[in-house]
Amino acid sequence: MAKEECIFQWDKSRDTSTLRNRNICPPAKQKYSVSPVSKDKTSPTAGRLLEDDTQSWNGSASSSSPRARGRDDSPAKVGLMLVVGLSFATRLYKIAEPPHVCWDETHFGKMGSYYINRTFFFDVHPPLGKMLIGLAGYVTGYDGSFPFVKPGDKYDHHNYWGMRGFCAILGSFLPVFAYLIVQELSQSLTAALITATLLIFDTGCITISQYILLDPILMFFIMGAVLSMVKFNQQRCSPFSASWWLWLLLCGINLAGALGVKFVGLFVILLVGLSTVWDLWELLGDLNLSLMDFAKHFLARVVGLILLPLFLYITIFAAHFVVLNKSGPGDGFFSSAFQSRLIGNNLHNASMPEYLAYGSIITVKNLRIAGGYLHSHWHLYPEGAGAKQQQVTTYLHKDQNNLWLVHKQDDDSQSGTPDLVRHGDIVRLEHKETTRNLHSHLHQAPLTKKHFQVTGYGANGTGDANDLWKVEVCGGRKGDLVKVLRSKVRFLHKATGCVLYSSGKTLPKWGWEQVEVTCSPYLKETSSSQWNIEDHINPKLPNISLSVLKPSFLEILLESHIVMIRGNSGLKPKDNEMNSKPWHWPINYQGLRFSGVNETEYRVYLLGNPVVWWINLASLGLYLIMVAVAAVVVQRGFSLGKERTEHSRVLKGGGGLLLLGWLLHYAPFFIMGRVLYYHHYFPAMLFSSMLTGMTLDIFLRSTNLLLHPPYSDWLQKGGLTVLFFSVLYSFYLFHPLSYGMTGPLAHEAGSAMFGLKWMDSWEF
Repeated sequence: MAKEECIFQWDKSRDTSTLRNRNICPPAKQKYSVSPVSKDKTSPTAGRLLEDDTQSWNGSASSSSPRARGRDDSPAKVGLMLVVGLSFATRLYKIAEPPHVCWDETHFGKMGSYYINRTFFFDVHPPLGKMLIGLAGYVTGYDGSFPFVKPGDKYDHHNYWGMRGFCAILGSFLPVFAYLIVQELSQSLTAALITATLLIFDTGCITISQYILLDPILMFFIMGAVLSMVKFNQQRCSPFSASWWLWLLLCGINLAGALGVKFVGLFVILLVGLSTVWDLWELLGDLNLSLMDFAKHFLARVVGLILLPLFLYITIFAAHFVVLNKSGPGDGFFSSAFQSRLIGNNLHNASMPEYLAYGSIITVKNLRIAGGYLHSHWHLYPEGAGAKQQQVTTYLHKDQNNLWLVHKQDDDSQSGTPDLVRHGDIVRLEHKETTRNLHSHLHQAPLTKKHFQVTGYGANGTGDANDLWKVEVCGGRKGDLVKVLRSKVRFLHKATGCVLYSSGKTLPKWGWEQVEVTCSPYLKETSSSQWNIEDHINPKLPNISLSVLKPSFLEILLESHIVMIRGNSGLKPKDNEMNSKPWHWPINYQGLRFSGVNETEYRVYLLGNPVVWWINLASLGLYLIMVAVAAVVVQRGFSLGKERTEHSRVLKGGGGLLLLGWLLHYAPFFIMGRVLYYHHYFPAMLFSSMLTGMTLDIFLRSTNLLLHPPYSDWLQKGGLTVLFFSVLYSFYLFHPLSYGMTGPLAHEAGSAMFGLKWMDSWEF
């Protein structure tokens, strides 16, 4: 069945202006020959664009014999080999330059090292991308010892090229995948070559593929999913065949990969989901298909596109938790129970006094996911943020400034075994480092204005009545003991009646971007107002084992996702931090500095090839105009002719899919509250470039509407020549942005980029 063609049956509907196009696949054992190519280059029987190789470079079959098919496929194969060679050459060139940390290699290179060292960390993205980076480093001889402290740090003898090379190899597949996708959707070699040229010679795509980043890994899986989906749809005439199952399962694997690298992978899942729903709707309307067969199609897609990706996604996290089994910098983002499973954490196989007592040194952790530890430091609140007293916050990392002493309301003298703290007791918490008491009063909190401010007040444990807090065990009764780690505790302020609360809001730089602590007058029990005692030091009390705290896999899976989601929502723009707006991206308004700021440094600047990006932008408008014109012509009852009908089908079908992909990967950023950067547009840019290839190909082949052959052919070839020359010459001018510059800056006459700062917003 792989070589059989679908027969498109066109039926008149009741509305004479509408045609119904239904796919009818031949029986499995029946042989069908492909209709010969007519002079108008269109075969409606085959339902695809079949053109002469000498006129449009297409590799479509013009004969049913394998020998003829092999001859006709040769231009497409040669084109594919050319695309592969150029793509890998442009991405792997100078892969080891510069030999120092560039931009976000600080983060993702360090996280790769954490996997090699099996050290637990926290990141707002799912783990697959960092796991693959760590694996690439490990198999190429990197030992995980480089600290990745800041951009500009020299790699020296450390083997970093393996991680860069892995990302570059995946990035090299992007033009190849785009070539294959466009060729399948349009059946035009010209459209596929235009697309591949735009991506191969885009300086932005090259730059973002050459460093230790998540973006090339994410885009590899996104494009892999789209290619698999398109290939799967091409197998509609041979359902449940080996190739049909192969592309279905590959699509599911790539969907899991995309989501496993970044949550942005949800956009391609939505694209595949919408395409699948439409496909099933078409199958439901096929009266030649029984309901039992439709149910088989439905279940196959559930298995391949839902259950398989879900299983693989969960497996990624299972491997993540198994590998990262040692305590590290991410511990404090997670609950006490989560931390108890990490080797080296003070809670792992720990023993400590079971019940809270006066005179103990403790840490107090908020039960809100990523709520942090109750924390204070010597810095004061600034003017306008309540009373100018010592700051109290929650802090996500373990620190000496998280330690507090538990005192009785009045006298704290102890002899022998200390008294235990009970539900309803009045206590005073003294910050161990600064000796100031946990304090609240009727001043407004700095960010949550309906709450009261919480401060550190007094000296050497001496304060006033506003330092007293009532301990309340959630669900407890008067006299119940406070269990370390297991009791949910609230602290009610005795003077005002409010409750100690972590708002989850990030303080400005004056608060070291830690989390605001308030005293809430709203007494409803929530995780933000609940705390547990984590560390408990009291040598006068016996210790017990706390191994019973270890959570189940499903519990840590759920907790890790809540922490990641809250971490993403907390990525707000900071003061004076460079970020960009979504409307900047399609116009190539501003790039990103990857490395270097002066003439003595090796400078790399992430910026798209301006000719490529502006052609993409213009082609979006051209596509909409062409589709609108075709729709108006059909609506007015004019005949488009066989060739124009095929062009219209390709634009609406394949072009519509690519436009939807662009919108899904671009439009959601307009409603995101998190900090945004230029590199977030690159997945959408891939779809835009594929749409450009398809649009320009059909636009140039429509020149015969204005001119008769051979003049129309000359105009078409001339347009392609100008297009390819413009892209290549622009790449020649701007390639130093990708491959690095030294010496004079762009505004100086001796610079390689002199005179090329076409927009004032470019900062190279």
